[in-house]
Amino acid sequence: MSGLGSVTLTPQIEHSPLFSRPSVLVVDDEKRIRDVCIKMLSSEGYEADSAESAEIGMQMIKEKHFDIILMDLMMPGLPGLEALPQIRSQHPDTVVIVITGYASLEHAVEAMKKGAFDFIPKPFSPGDLRIVITKAVTQINTLQDIANEKSRMRVMINHLADGVMTTDNQKRIAQVNPAFLRMIGYHGPRPIGLEVAQIVPDETMSSMIDQTLGALEDDYIDVSEELCLEKTSLLARCVPFKDRLRRTLGTITVLHDITSQKEMDQVKSDFVSMVSHEIRSPMNSVLMQLKNVVDGLAGETTRKQREILGRASEKIVALINLVSELLDIAKIESGLIPQERRAVQIVDLLEEQVAFHQARAQAKSIRLNLEKNRITQVVNANRFNLEEVFSNIIGNAIDYTPEGGKISIRVSVEGDYIAVRVTDTGIGIPEDDLQRIFDRFYRVKNAKTRHILGTGLGLPIVKSIIDAHDGLIRVESKLDFGTTFSVLFPIPAQ
Repeated sequence: MSGLGSVTLTPQIEHSPLFSRPSVLVVDDEKRIRDVCIKMLSSEGYEADSAESAEIGMQMIKEKHFDIILMDLMMPGLPGLEALPQIRSQHPDTVVIVITGYASLEHAVEAMKKGAFDFIPKPFSPGDLRIVITKAVTQINTLQDIANEKSRMRVMINHLADGVMTTDNQKRIAQVNPAFLRMIGYHGPRPIGLEVAQIVPDETMSSMIDQTLGALEDDYIDVSEELCLEKTSLLARCVPFKDRLRRTLGTITVLHDITSQKEMDQVKSDFVSMVSHEIRSPMNSVLMQLKNVVDGLAGETTRKQREILGRASEKIVALINLVSELLDIAKIESGLIPQERRAVQIVDLLEEQVAFHQARAQAKSIRLNLEKNRITQVVNANRFNLEEVFSNIIGNAIDYTPEGGKISIRVSVEGDYIAVRVTDTGIGIPEDDLQRIFDRFYRVKNAKTRHILGTGLGLPIVKSIIDAHDGLIRVESKLDFGTTFSVLFPIPAQ
């Protein structure tokens, strides 16, 4: 081990705050090697100890934890190779570096198989030792970071009110929190490693996991179903988690207890059914009878009569639309309707919406334009819901933009969100009204909006859908200059 005693070392290793003074044990039967290693390690800021045999070293390890152990492979008594498995079993977080005078590949491979992190052959220089110790410290800090992150995640998940379960790609349970076990009424042996069907007898959950695991690599899927277990109603959502190569490693299932919500929703559903049957159906009948009269099936009508009946028909249509939108918003806000979500390419969806609304825009000589950016990211959403969102926003822009105006739609990526901005050159929204446009039944009323029909429920429905997708909606407007609606949806984690 020539050269160790004659070199003065300057500290070069930056230690993590978690290991400001990493502890090192040097186990070697040669006193000179132990002394010089201790001197070097101490000068570098380590807390160093030594042992002249593996037996003494093993006793010291029982009494104190060491972050790093430097151990000679061949010593009298208990050889280092035989001590390695014992050290790994007692202190799996300790990094062991073996010292060998027999620097053969065979001995190095054998040491690695038994748990060594690295090896250093005799004779070695201070630089060699510094390099291997630095690697060991980096490994310790990495393992500690991982352990801390796992611990934080475990504490967080265990204290969630919602139930959380993760599985591998074979449907074996990797992690489950107490809330999940309580919700499904499980009181058996430790569930880690068991198959999902062994703790959740409901076939719905097994089917959800199968569907999630069966998704294509580039497909984002979010499966939601309602589970009924005895007297408990649960809303289950299942999503895949993938590695950096987009391979599905397993699933995450979240359970939310909706028993009380279901009871309240039943009352709401009864009311909704009553409204639908007792109001909408008769109004449709009245509307049909009015049409018969206007069409002359009940006899000739004058121009004035047709005009009066036409206005009455418009009011009835408005009432029918109001009832329909009330039903829609009640269903969305209940949060109890399972909605399957998949990857949706926003640009493609907007192209379809622009094509659909183009005729209405052209009828008012409005230029409706989609700025096509190369956006490859997708959102995880229910496509029908998104169509309703953008149909409503674009339709409003057309309604509130005078003839000869312009509507532009732009898609961009902003951090972890895909942003869609719909900007018009319309009449704008007064500042006092901006804070209330998402309130139910609220409509901006002035001379310019008097002729525009509406229920005041379109934007509340839009906001409810966006909220259900964990998105954001913002509005900026200047009276007489136009309005911009910004809708942001989170990009699914890769």
